[in-house]
Amino acid sequence: MTIAKKVLTTVKVKLNAGEASPAPPLGPALGQHGVAIMDFVKAYNERTAELKGQVVPAVITIYEDRTFDFETKKAPVADMIKKELKIDKGSGETGREEVATLKQQQVEKIAKEKIQDFNTEDLEAAKKIVAGTAKSMGVKIGE
Repeated sequence: MTIAKKVLTTVKVKLNAGEASPAPPLGPALGQHGVAIMDFVKAYNERTAELKGQVVPAVITIYEDRTFDFETKKAPVADMIKKELKIDKGSGETGREEVATLKQQQVEKIAKEKIQDFNTEDLEAAKKIVAGTAKSMGVKIGE
């Protein structure tokens, strides 16, 4: 019979894939809970090495015995949109300035890729989430 470890806390971080370091914000976030920061850095960098250049969020579960587990998520929707459209940033004046147009098939592609991180399994709802993020970035949704 296995004994379940007691969870102390969970920490959510957004880090560059394959490039995590013990510098802030990661060091202080884990250090205050007594986690061996370099152990996490090594494990995260190994797991995300092939995704270099992307932001890969991680949810770190820290246990009372100071051990941890972590789960990586897909890149944030805004980053996926920027990568898909090959743009550096969204509009500084959302609603007045459009920076690009995202086609319906691109919206669907991003929604399918990210759906496991959303709180829905419905593709249409996932597409609405992607479209809403695009709109907030000043990206128009086209045909």
